[in-house]
Formats: sequence, structure tokens, C-alpha cells
Amino acid sequence: MRGTVDGFSHGLVTPVAAYVMACLGGVLGLRCTIRALRGGGGVRPGWPALGAVSIGSGIWTMHHVAMSGFAVEEVAVGHDPVITFAGLGVAVAMAAIGILVVGQGGASAMALVTGGMITGLGIATVHYLGMAGVRLSGRIEYDTPTVALSVVIAVVAATAALWAAVSVRGFLPGVGAGLLMGVAVSGMHYTGMAAVTVHVDAAPVPPAGDGTPATLLAPMLVGSVVFVVLAAVIVVSDRALLVSAPGTRHHPAPGRAAAAGVPAQRRPSHGGGPADRTVPARGARRASAGPDGPPSRL
Repeated sequence: MRGTVDGFSHGLVTPVAAYVMACLGGVLGLRCTIRALRGGGGVRPGWPALGAVSIGSGIWTMHHVAMSGFAVEEVAVGHDPVITFAGLGVAVAMAAIGILVVGQGGASAMALVTGGMITGLGIATVHYLGMAGVRLSGRIEYDTPTVALSVVIAVVAATAALWAAVSVRGFLPGVGAGLLMGVAVSGMHYTGMAAVTVHVDAAPVPPAGDGTPATLLAPMLVGSVVFVVLAAVIVVSDRALLVSAPGTRHHPAPGRAAAAGVPAQRRPSHGGGPADRTVPARGARRASAGPDGPPSRL
């Protein structure tokens, strides 16, 4: 029997929240990637690592937040916890490979296409690995052309996001690249879900896994904590990443500039001649005594 699939059982709450989480991961991850590429020879490998964790967490969190709205009318739906959390490791690893490829090749066409393809395939892998962890009384089938379209969407959007990250300077363009990454993840997910058909068993049995509200909210909570920690690390490590370009020179405070501009005659002299030290004092005595010497006693 064919089941009745509903991908929006909670209305617009899950797709909007999922897209926001994907965008947060994309913005933080791509900003770390920009810092790693433009920081010169002193850049620590921690920046690419932070970028991979952020992008991978965004991909994983988006998928499972969106899946909390997936329901089949005739049966209960659960999720295998091992497969669910294995997807997080896959997401981070694939994002790291994509960042390393772009980091080595810069903004060259080959590097962007390769990095975008790896990142897009990572998005697709996380999605279909998560779908493999769905437990219900029945089987899931896919429409092959729609699955292929979902992968193409992920690869194209991820490539565009990486191009924007390495080619366009400024904070707002970096945010735009993160929004593109959110489109890649969300667009791939919902296109892939459009390919799903569920065939329900005649005698349903309870699904493996836990479908309680706490379990459904866990990915959102985990992702939120990861993003808050990453944002704190980024801001504490390098505030210039968010407010200015790396390498901006620091200008002295106004008080220091004023002190440096005090007239030279007011500063003590260490290398001048005798006139530098005695002329002001003699002038002061001559002014008090008068031009013709000491005043008369008469």
C-alpha cells in the first residue's frame, strides 16, 4: 500500500528553521574560509578546521531539522541514531576536503569546480545517508531523475557559494555567499524529498528509533550550540574578520597623536648646545632686571 507522505507536518516552522541553520553554518564556515585564504603566510590551520566544522554542522542540522517535519500518515517514523550522527562526521569531512581544494587552488576555475562538486556531493551524501537511517513499517523508493536533479542543485549552488567566498571582498558579500550555501542545502533536501515514495506494509510494526519531541529537537539544539561556540571562537580570535579586512593597520589614539605634536622647544634637549639650555633662563632674568642691568639702589 502506498503511504501518504507529508514533508511539512509542522507547517513552515521546520523549513524556515532548517534554512536559517544552514545559512548560519554557511556564513560562519565561508568567513573562516576567507580568513584562511587571505590571511597570508601566518594563517593557522585552525581556520579551515573551523570552517569545515561550521559548514558540516549546518548541512547536518538543516537535514534533521527538516526531517522532523517528515511524516507518513499510515505509520510512525523513527530515525536510527548511529546513522544519524554518522552523517555529521561525513558532512564535516566532505566540507573539509572542499575547503582544502579551494585553499590550494584559490579562485581558479578547476579548484572552484572541484571544491564545489565535492561540497555538493557531501550535501547529497548527508541527505541520503540520513534517509537510509529512517525507520518505518514499509520501504522508501526514489524517482531517479529527481534524485539526479537534487544532486545537480547541490553542486551548482555550492560552487557558486565558494566562488563568492573567494572572489568577492567585504562582509555583506560573505553573508550572501552563506545564503547561497543555505540554498544549496535546502534546495537539495526538498528536491530529494520530492523524489520519495513510501510503500507501507500491510501489517505495520513499530519503527526502530525514537520519535519523541526531544529527539526531534536534538539536532536543532546541537547545531545551535555548535554555531554559538564557533561564533564566539571566531570573534575572540580575530574581530577583524567581521569588521574589517585582515591586515588593517592600527592608528594611534588621538591622545598619543597630540603628545607627539608638542612643540620641540617644550621638550628637554639631550644633544643640543649650551644655548639650548641657558638662553630661556637668561631671557627671563633680563626681563626682570631691565635692559641696563640691575635696578639702582637709590
